[in-house]
Amino acid sequence: MLNAMARTYVIGHVNPDTDSIAAAVGYAWLLREKDGADVVAARAGAINPQTSWVLKRLGMDPPVLMSDASPRFEAVTRRLDTTHPDRPLREAWAIASRTWGVAPVVNETGTPYGLVNGSSLFFLMSEMVGPRQQRQEMKMAELMELPCHEAAITNVPKFPANGRIRDSLNRILREESDDFWVVDENGLYIGICRQREILNPPRIRVILVDHNEPRQALGSLDEAELLEILDHHRLGNPSTHTPIRFSVDVVGSTSTLVSERIEDKGLSAPPTVAGLLLAGLLSDTLILNSPTTTPRDHRAADRLARWAFVRNGPLPNETIQSYGEQVLRAGAELSTRHPDEIVSTDFKVYEAGGFRFGIAQVEVTDLVQIEDRKSELRDALELLREKKGLDFGMLMVTDVVRGTSRMLLANAPPVLLDLPFTCQPDDSFLAEGIVSRKKQLLPIVLGLLEK
Repeated sequence: MLNAMARTYVIGHVNPDTDSIAAAVGYAWLLREKDGADVVAARAGAINPQTSWVLKRLGMDPPVLMSDASPRFEAVTRRLDTTHPDRPLREAWAIASRTWGVAPVVNETGTPYGLVNGSSLFFLMSEMVGPRQQRQEMKMAELMELPCHEAAITNVPKFPANGRIRDSLNRILREESDDFWVVDENGLYIGICRQREILNPPRIRVILVDHNEPRQALGSLDEAELLEILDHHRLGNPSTHTPIRFSVDVVGSTSTLVSERIEDKGLSAPPTVAGLLLAGLLSDTLILNSPTTTPRDHRAADRLARWAFVRNGPLPNETIQSYGEQVLRAGAELSTRHPDEIVSTDFKVYEAGGFRFGIAQVEVTDLVQIEDRKSELRDALELLREKKGLDFGMLMVTDVVRGTSRMLLANAPPVLLDLPFTCQPDDSFLAEGIVSRKKQLLPIVLGLLEK
Protein backbone atom coordinates (compact mmCIF):
# COMPACT_ATOMS: atom_id res chain seq x y z
CA MET A 1 0.00 0.00 0.00
CA LEU A 2 2.99 2.30 0.29
CA ASN A 3 2.88 3.33 -3.36
CA ALA A 4 -0.75 4.46 -2.92
CA MET A 5 0.68 7.69 -1.51
CA ALA A 6 1.72 8.67 -5.03
CA ARG A 7 -1.99 9.35 -5.55
CA THR A 8 -3.06 12.99 -5.68
CA TYR A 9 -6.39 14.21 -4.31
CA VAL A 10 -8.23 17.19 -5.81
CA ILE A 11 -10.50 18.64 -3.16
CA GLY A 12 -12.69 21.68 -2.55
CA HIS A 13 -13.60 23.54 0.61
CA VAL A 14 -15.44 22.27 3.69
CA ASN A 15 -19.23 22.43 3.36
CA PRO A 16 -18.78 21.90 -0.39
CA ASP A 17 -21.18 23.47 -2.87
CA THR A 18 -21.82 22.25 -6.39
CA ASP A 19 -18.99 24.29 -7.94
CA SER A 20 -16.53 22.89 -5.39
CA ILE A 21 -17.52 19.29 -6.13
CA ALA A 22 -17.68 19.87 -9.89
CA ALA A 23 -14.27 21.54 -10.03
CA ALA A 24 -12.69 18.67 -8.07
CA VAL A 25 -14.23 16.02 -10.34
CA GLY A 26 -13.49 17.94 -13.55
CA TYR A 27 -9.89 18.84 -12.70
CA ALA A 28 -9.11 15.30 -11.50
CA TRP A 29 -10.47 13.97 -14.82
CA LEU A 30 -8.32 16.42 -16.77
CA LEU A 31 -5.11 15.54 -14.92
CA ARG A 32 -5.74 11.82 -15.41
CA GLU A 33 -6.56 12.32 -19.10
CA LYS A 34 -3.61 14.50 -20.04
CA ASP A 35 -0.91 13.07 -17.75
CA GLY A 36 -2.10 9.55 -16.99
CA ALA A 37 -1.56 10.42 -13.33
CA ASP A 38 -3.24 8.73 -10.36
CA VAL A 39 -5.53 11.64 -9.45
CA VAL A 40 -8.76 11.26 -7.48
CA ALA A 41 -11.53 13.76 -6.75
CA ALA A 42 -12.34 14.17 -3.06
CA ARG A 43 -14.67 16.20 -0.86
CA ALA A 44 -14.16 17.76 2.56
CA GLY A 45 -17.73 17.42 3.80
CA ALA A 46 -21.25 16.20 3.19
CA ILE A 47 -22.92 16.64 -0.19
CA ASN A 48 -25.64 19.32 -0.13
CA PRO A 49 -29.13 18.68 -1.60
CA GLN A 50 -28.41 20.55 -4.83
CA THR A 51 -25.20 18.64 -5.56
CA SER A 52 -26.87 15.38 -4.58
CA TRP A 53 -29.62 16.05 -7.14
CA VAL A 54 -27.08 16.87 -9.86
CA LEU A 55 -25.01 13.74 -9.22
CA LYS A 56 -28.13 11.57 -9.26
CA ARG A 57 -29.33 13.18 -12.49
CA LEU A 58 -25.97 12.48 -14.10
CA GLY A 59 -25.64 8.97 -12.66
CA MET A 60 -22.41 9.83 -10.85
CA ASP A 61 -21.11 8.84 -7.42
CA PRO A 62 -19.95 11.49 -4.93
CA PRO A 63 -16.19 12.01 -4.63
CA VAL A 64 -14.41 10.19 -1.83
CA LEU A 65 -14.79 11.84 1.59
CA MET A 66 -11.60 13.12 3.26
CA SER A 67 -12.11 14.55 6.74
CA ASP A 68 -8.49 15.69 7.02
CA ALA A 69 -5.09 15.29 5.39
CA SER A 70 -3.31 13.65 8.30
CA PRO A 71 -1.47 10.47 7.16
CA ARG A 72 -3.21 7.17 7.97
CA PHE A 73 -1.74 3.79 8.86
CA GLU A 74 -2.76 2.44 5.45
CA ALA A 75 -0.11 4.74 3.95
CA VAL A 76 2.72 2.82 5.65
CA THR A 77 1.27 -0.69 5.46
CA ARG A 78 2.74 -3.66 3.61
CA ARG A 79 0.53 -6.68 3.02
CA LEU A 80 3.02 -9.45 3.80
CA ASP A 81 2.43 -13.12 3.10
CA THR A 82 0.90 -15.01 6.04
CA THR A 83 0.67 -18.45 7.56
CA HIS A 84 -1.68 -20.08 10.10
CA PRO A 85 -0.98 -20.81 13.79
CA ASP A 86 -0.99 -24.60 13.31
CA ARG A 87 1.21 -24.62 10.23
CA PRO A 88 4.88 -25.72 10.65
CA LEU A 89 7.35 -23.06 11.65
CA ARG A 90 9.30 -23.60 8.43
CA GLU A 91 6.53 -21.73 6.58
CA ALA A 92 7.00 -18.69 8.81
CA TRP A 93 10.77 -19.01 8.36
CA ALA A 94 10.33 -18.93 4.57
CA ILE A 95 8.15 -15.83 4.78
CA ALA A 96 10.56 -14.07 7.13
CA SER A 97 13.44 -14.74 4.76
CA ARG A 98 11.56 -12.85 2.03
CA THR A 99 10.55 -9.89 4.21
CA TRP A 100 12.57 -7.87 6.67
CA GLY A 101 12.62 -10.81 9.07
CA VAL A 102 9.00 -10.96 10.17
CA ALA A 103 6.20 -13.42 9.38
CA PRO A 104 2.54 -12.64 10.19
CA VAL A 105 0.59 -15.55 11.65
CA VAL A 106 -3.12 -15.10 10.92
CA ASN A 107 -6.09 -17.16 12.08
CA GLU A 108 -8.27 -18.87 9.50
CA THR A 109 -10.92 -16.26 10.29
CA GLY A 110 -8.56 -13.56 8.97
CA THR A 111 -7.82 -12.04 12.38
CA PRO A 112 -4.20 -11.56 13.54
CA TYR A 113 -2.72 -14.21 15.84
CA GLY A 114 0.92 -13.23 16.26
CA LEU A 115 4.25 -12.40 14.64
CA VAL A 116 7.25 -14.66 14.18
CA ASN A 117 10.57 -12.81 14.03
CA GLY A 118 14.20 -13.25 15.08
CA SER A 119 13.50 -12.45 18.72
CA SER A 120 10.60 -14.88 18.98
CA LEU A 121 12.63 -17.66 17.34
CA PHE A 122 15.54 -17.10 19.72
CA PHE A 123 13.15 -17.19 22.68
CA LEU A 124 11.64 -20.44 21.41
CA MET A 125 15.07 -22.02 21.01
CA SER A 126 16.01 -20.93 24.53
CA GLU A 127 12.82 -22.47 25.87
CA MET A 128 13.19 -25.70 23.92
CA VAL A 129 16.90 -26.23 24.51
CA GLY A 130 18.13 -24.04 27.34
CA PRO A 131 20.72 -25.66 29.63
CA ARG A 132 19.31 -29.14 29.13
CA GLN A 133 22.10 -31.24 27.64
CA GLN A 134 19.74 -33.90 26.35
CA ARG A 135 18.07 -31.35 24.05
CA GLN A 136 21.12 -29.44 22.88
CA GLU A 137 21.48 -31.90 20.01
CA MET A 138 17.98 -31.04 18.74
CA LYS A 139 18.13 -30.62 14.98
CA MET A 140 16.97 -27.41 13.28
CA ALA A 141 14.68 -29.50 11.08
CA GLU A 142 12.86 -30.73 14.18
CA LEU A 143 12.46 -27.18 15.43
CA MET A 144 11.05 -26.08 12.08
CA GLU A 145 8.29 -28.70 12.32
CA LEU A 146 6.86 -27.15 15.47
CA PRO A 147 3.58 -25.22 14.96
CA CYS A 148 3.88 -21.49 14.37
CA HIS A 149 1.90 -20.63 17.48
CA GLU A 150 4.81 -21.97 19.56
CA ALA A 151 7.04 -19.12 18.34
CA ALA A 152 4.58 -16.31 17.68
CA ILE A 153 4.51 -13.10 19.72
CA THR A 154 0.82 -12.53 20.42
CA ASN A 155 0.77 -9.17 22.23
CA VAL A 156 1.42 -7.10 19.10
CA PRO A 157 -0.53 -3.80 19.01
CA LYS A 158 -3.18 -3.38 16.30
CA PHE A 159 -4.03 -0.14 14.51
CA PRO A 160 -6.92 0.58 12.13
CA ALA A 161 -5.95 1.20 8.53
CA ASN A 162 -7.94 4.45 8.41
CA GLY A 163 -6.67 5.64 11.79
CA ARG A 164 -4.55 8.77 11.99
CA ILE A 165 -0.93 8.01 12.78
CA ARG A 166 -0.49 11.12 14.91
CA ASP A 167 -3.23 9.96 17.30
CA SER A 168 -1.20 6.84 18.20
CA LEU A 169 2.36 8.19 18.21
CA ASN A 170 2.72 8.22 22.00
CA ARG A 171 1.62 4.60 22.25
CA ILE A 172 3.93 3.55 19.40
CA LEU A 173 6.94 5.23 21.02
CA ARG A 174 6.24 3.41 24.31
CA GLU A 175 6.15 0.00 22.64
CA GLU A 176 9.26 -2.16 22.49
CA SER A 177 8.12 -3.77 19.26
CA ASP A 178 9.13 -2.39 15.86
CA ASP A 179 6.34 -4.12 13.92
CA PHE A 180 2.58 -3.64 14.28
CA TRP A 181 -0.64 -5.06 12.88
CA VAL A 182 -2.86 -2.97 10.60
CA VAL A 183 -6.47 -4.15 10.48
CA ASP A 184 -9.71 -3.12 8.81
CA GLU A 185 -12.90 -1.95 10.53
CA ASN A 186 -13.79 -5.59 11.29
CA GLY A 187 -10.41 -6.39 12.85
CA LEU A 188 -9.26 -8.44 9.87
CA TYR A 189 -5.64 -8.53 8.72
CA ILE A 190 -4.59 -5.91 6.19
CA GLY A 191 -0.84 -5.82 6.69
CA ILE A 192 2.16 -4.91 8.82
CA CYS A 193 3.74 -1.51 9.43
CA ARG A 194 7.17 -0.69 10.84
CA GLN A 195 7.96 1.96 13.43
CA ARG A 196 10.56 3.74 11.31
CA GLU A 197 8.01 4.28 8.53
CA ILE A 198 5.29 5.29 10.98
CA LEU A 199 7.53 8.03 12.38
CA ASN A 200 8.16 9.44 8.90
CA PRO A 201 4.99 8.80 6.89
CA PRO A 202 4.61 10.09 3.34
CA ARG A 203 2.47 13.22 3.04
CA ILE A 204 -0.85 13.07 1.24
CA ARG A 205 -0.63 14.96 -2.06
CA VAL A 206 -3.38 17.56 -2.38
CA ILE A 207 -4.64 20.06 -4.96
CA LEU A 208 -7.12 22.64 -3.65
CA VAL A 209 -9.92 23.95 -5.85
CA ASP A 210 -12.55 26.64 -5.26
CA HIS A 211 -10.80 28.02 -2.15
CA ASN A 212 -7.39 29.10 -0.93
CA GLU A 213 -7.98 29.98 2.74
CA PRO A 214 -6.78 27.47 5.36
CA ARG A 215 -9.91 28.08 7.45
CA GLN A 216 -12.02 26.71 4.61
CA ALA A 217 -9.77 23.76 3.80
CA LEU A 218 -9.90 20.19 5.04
CA GLY A 219 -8.32 19.58 8.44
CA SER A 220 -4.58 19.06 8.96
CA LEU A 221 -3.70 20.69 5.65
CA ASP A 222 -0.29 21.51 7.13
CA GLU A 223 0.45 17.76 7.21
CA ALA A 224 -0.20 17.37 3.48
CA GLU A 225 1.96 18.07 0.45
CA LEU A 226 0.10 20.93 -1.22
CA LEU A 227 0.79 20.88 -4.96
CA GLU A 228 -1.54 23.44 -6.50
CA ILE A 229 -4.44 25.83 -5.93
CA LEU A 230 -7.08 26.69 -8.55
CA ASP A 231 -9.62 29.25 -7.36
CA HIS A 232 -11.72 32.34 -8.05
CA HIS A 233 -12.00 33.86 -4.55
CA ARG A 234 -10.10 36.53 -2.62
CA LEU A 235 -6.59 35.70 -1.39
CA GLY A 236 -6.12 34.08 1.98
CA ASN A 237 -3.73 31.37 0.90
CA PRO A 238 -1.83 29.00 3.22
CA SER A 239 1.96 29.01 3.54
CA THR A 240 3.77 26.20 1.74
CA HIS A 241 7.09 24.40 2.20
CA THR A 242 7.92 24.58 -1.49
CA PRO A 243 6.75 26.66 -4.48
CA ILE A 244 3.39 25.56 -5.88
CA ARG A 245 1.27 26.35 -8.90
CA PHE A 246 -1.21 29.01 -7.75
CA SER A 247 -4.03 30.28 -9.99
CA VAL A 248 -6.74 32.69 -8.82
CA ASP A 249 -8.76 34.35 -11.56
CA VAL A 250 -11.69 36.75 -11.80
CA VAL A 251 -14.49 34.54 -13.07
CA GLY A 252 -17.82 33.42 -11.67
CA SER A 253 -16.90 29.81 -10.88
CA THR A 254 -13.96 27.48 -10.62
CA SER A 255 -15.79 25.20 -13.06
CA THR A 256 -15.18 27.92 -15.66
CA LEU A 257 -11.42 27.72 -15.06
CA VAL A 258 -11.45 23.92 -15.30
CA SER A 259 -13.39 24.00 -18.58
CA GLU A 260 -10.88 26.48 -20.02
CA ARG A 261 -7.98 24.21 -19.12
CA ILE A 262 -9.74 21.25 -20.72
CA GLU A 263 -10.19 23.23 -23.92
CA ASP A 264 -6.59 24.48 -23.81
CA LYS A 265 -5.40 20.86 -23.92
CA GLY A 266 -7.53 20.17 -26.99
CA LEU A 267 -9.86 17.87 -25.04
CA SER A 268 -13.59 17.68 -24.44
CA ALA A 269 -15.05 16.44 -21.18
CA PRO A 270 -17.38 13.42 -21.17
CA PRO A 271 -21.09 14.38 -21.03
CA THR A 272 -21.36 13.50 -17.33
CA VAL A 273 -18.30 15.51 -16.30
CA ALA A 274 -19.34 18.40 -18.54
CA GLY A 275 -22.84 18.31 -17.07
CA LEU A 276 -21.44 18.47 -13.55
CA LEU A 277 -19.12 21.37 -14.42
CA LEU A 278 -22.00 23.21 -16.07
CA ALA A 279 -24.11 22.71 -12.94
CA GLY A 280 -21.30 24.16 -10.82
CA LEU A 281 -21.00 27.17 -13.13
CA LEU A 282 -24.74 27.84 -13.31
CA SER A 283 -25.14 27.42 -9.56
CA ASP A 284 -22.34 29.84 -8.68
CA THR A 285 -23.45 32.44 -11.25
CA LEU A 286 -27.23 32.01 -10.75
CA ILE A 287 -27.62 30.96 -14.39
CA LEU A 288 -25.16 33.66 -15.52
CA ASN A 289 -27.11 36.44 -13.76
CA SER A 290 -24.87 36.98 -10.74
CA PRO A 291 -22.69 40.13 -10.64
CA THR A 292 -19.71 37.77 -10.50
CA THR A 293 -20.47 36.57 -14.04
CA THR A 294 -17.94 37.44 -16.74
CA PRO A 295 -17.85 36.95 -20.53
CA ARG A 296 -15.57 33.99 -19.88
CA ASP A 297 -18.35 32.32 -17.87
CA HIS A 298 -20.74 32.75 -20.80
CA ARG A 299 -18.23 31.16 -23.15
CA ALA A 300 -17.58 28.36 -20.66
CA ALA A 301 -21.32 27.68 -20.34
CA ASP A 302 -21.66 27.41 -24.13
CA ARG A 303 -18.62 25.13 -24.26
CA LEU A 304 -19.86 22.84 -21.49
CA ALA A 305 -23.38 22.75 -22.93
CA ARG A 306 -21.93 21.59 -26.26
CA TRP A 307 -20.17 18.73 -24.48
CA ALA A 308 -23.01 17.86 -22.10
CA PHE A 309 -26.22 18.19 -24.13
CA VAL A 310 -25.60 15.29 -26.48
CA ARG A 311 -28.16 12.76 -27.61
CA ASN A 312 -26.58 9.76 -25.91
CA GLY A 313 -25.76 11.63 -22.67
CA PRO A 314 -27.78 12.10 -19.47
CA LEU A 315 -28.96 15.62 -20.46
CA PRO A 316 -30.52 15.34 -23.95
CA ASN A 317 -32.81 18.16 -25.10
CA GLU A 318 -31.75 20.46 -22.24
CA THR A 319 -30.74 24.09 -22.62
CA ILE A 320 -28.55 26.20 -20.39
CA GLN A 321 -31.64 27.95 -19.02
CA SER A 322 -33.75 24.83 -18.44
CA TYR A 323 -30.91 22.92 -16.84
CA GLY A 324 -29.89 25.88 -14.71
CA GLU A 325 -33.43 26.34 -13.40
CA GLN A 326 -33.54 22.68 -12.36
CA VAL A 327 -30.18 23.00 -10.61
CA LEU A 328 -31.23 26.11 -8.67
CA ARG A 329 -34.59 24.61 -7.69
CA ALA A 330 -32.84 21.50 -6.38
CA GLY A 331 -30.99 23.61 -3.81
CA ALA A 332 -33.78 26.04 -2.96
CA GLU A 333 -36.23 23.91 -0.99
CA LEU A 334 -36.06 24.63 2.75
CA SER A 335 -39.28 23.15 4.11
CA THR A 336 -37.83 19.66 4.67
CA ARG A 337 -34.41 20.78 5.91
CA HIS A 338 -33.44 21.13 9.56
CA PRO A 339 -32.35 24.63 10.67
CA ASP A 340 -28.92 23.33 11.72
CA GLU A 341 -28.38 21.93 8.22
CA ILE A 342 -29.53 25.15 6.56
CA VAL A 343 -27.07 27.37 8.43
CA SER A 344 -24.11 24.99 8.28
CA THR A 345 -24.23 23.57 4.74
CA ASP A 346 -22.58 26.58 3.07
CA PHE A 347 -20.85 28.36 5.96
CA LYS A 348 -17.53 30.17 5.53
CA VAL A 349 -15.36 31.68 8.25
CA TYR A 350 -13.46 34.98 7.90
CA GLU A 351 -11.30 37.31 10.00
CA ALA A 352 -11.13 41.09 9.79
CA GLY A 353 -10.78 44.09 12.09
CA GLY A 354 -10.15 41.91 15.12
CA PHE A 355 -13.34 39.92 14.51
CA ARG A 356 -13.69 36.26 13.60
CA PHE A 357 -17.04 35.65 11.96
CA GLY A 358 -18.94 33.37 9.62
CA ILE A 359 -21.36 33.93 6.77
CA ALA A 360 -23.74 31.22 5.61
CA GLN A 361 -25.70 31.37 2.39
CA VAL A 362 -28.78 29.47 1.30
CA GLU A 363 -30.79 29.88 -1.88
CA VAL A 364 -34.59 29.94 -2.17
CA THR A 365 -37.06 30.64 -4.94
CA ASP A 366 -39.11 32.95 -2.72
CA LEU A 367 -38.16 34.69 0.53
CA VAL A 368 -41.58 33.82 1.91
CA GLN A 369 -40.08 30.36 2.62
CA ILE A 370 -38.25 31.72 5.66
CA GLU A 371 -40.98 33.93 7.15
CA ASP A 372 -42.17 31.29 9.61
CA ARG A 373 -38.65 29.97 10.27
CA LYS A 374 -36.65 33.08 11.09
CA SER A 375 -36.63 32.43 14.82
CA GLU A 376 -35.38 28.85 14.56
CA LEU A 377 -32.85 29.84 11.93
CA ARG A 378 -31.47 32.55 14.22
CA ASP A 379 -31.25 30.05 17.08
CA ALA A 380 -29.39 27.58 14.85
CA LEU A 381 -27.06 30.34 13.65
CA GLU A 382 -26.30 31.34 17.24
CA LEU A 383 -25.55 27.73 18.22
CA LEU A 384 -23.21 27.37 15.24
CA ARG A 385 -21.48 30.65 16.15
CA GLU A 386 -20.88 29.46 19.72
CA LYS A 387 -19.69 26.04 18.55
CA LYS A 388 -17.09 27.56 16.25
CA GLY A 389 -16.05 30.27 18.74
CA LEU A 390 -16.97 33.16 16.44
CA ASP A 391 -17.72 36.77 17.35
CA PHE A 392 -20.81 36.89 15.16
CA GLY A 393 -22.60 35.03 12.39
CA MET A 394 -24.70 35.93 9.37
CA LEU A 395 -27.17 33.95 7.28
CA MET A 396 -27.69 35.23 3.75
CA VAL A 397 -30.99 33.89 2.35
CA THR A 398 -30.92 34.61 -1.39
CA ASP A 399 -33.98 34.66 -3.63
CA VAL A 400 -32.49 33.42 -6.90
CA VAL A 401 -35.59 34.37 -8.88
CA ARG A 402 -35.91 38.02 -7.82
CA GLY A 403 -32.24 38.68 -7.17
CA THR A 404 -32.45 39.83 -3.56
CA SER A 405 -31.40 38.57 -0.13
CA ARG A 406 -32.51 38.61 3.50
CA MET A 407 -29.80 38.82 6.17
CA LEU A 408 -30.23 37.21 9.59
CA LEU A 409 -27.57 38.02 12.21
CA ALA A 410 -26.41 36.39 15.43
CA ASN A 411 -24.59 38.45 18.09
CA ALA A 412 -23.98 41.23 15.58
CA PRO A 413 -21.58 43.99 16.74
CA PRO A 414 -22.94 47.59 16.67
CA VAL A 415 -20.84 48.43 13.62
CA LEU A 416 -23.07 46.21 11.48
CA LEU A 417 -26.02 48.53 12.16
CA ASP A 418 -24.45 50.61 9.38
CA LEU A 419 -25.07 47.93 6.77
CA PRO A 420 -26.46 49.75 3.70
CA PHE A 421 -29.57 47.57 3.58
CA THR A 422 -33.16 48.04 4.73
CA CYS A 423 -33.55 47.08 8.38
CA GLN A 424 -36.73 45.10 9.00
CA PRO A 425 -38.94 45.13 12.16
CA ASP A 426 -37.49 41.74 13.12
CA ASP A 427 -33.92 43.19 12.99
CA SER A 428 -33.08 41.33 9.80
CA PHE A 429 -31.93 43.21 6.69
CA LEU A 430 -33.45 43.22 3.22
CA ALA A 431 -30.72 43.59 0.61
CA GLU A 432 -32.19 44.39 -2.79
CA GLY A 433 -29.99 43.26 -5.67
CA ILE A 434 -27.50 41.48 -3.37
CA VAL A 435 -26.98 37.84 -4.38
CA SER A 436 -23.22 37.27 -4.12
CA ARG A 437 -21.58 36.67 -0.77
CA LYS A 438 -18.12 36.90 -2.30
CA LYS A 439 -18.43 39.97 -4.50
CA GLN A 440 -21.23 42.00 -2.89
CA LEU A 441 -21.81 41.20 0.79
CA LEU A 442 -18.31 40.34 2.02
CA PRO A 443 -16.61 43.55 0.77
CA ILE A 444 -19.27 45.63 2.57
CA VAL A 445 -18.84 43.71 5.84
CA LEU A 446 -15.05 43.87 5.65
CA GLY A 447 -15.22 47.61 4.96
CA LEU A 448 -17.28 48.21 8.11
CA LEU A 449 -15.12 46.00 10.34
CA GLU A 450 -11.82 47.47 9.14
CA LYS A 451 -12.73 51.13 9.51
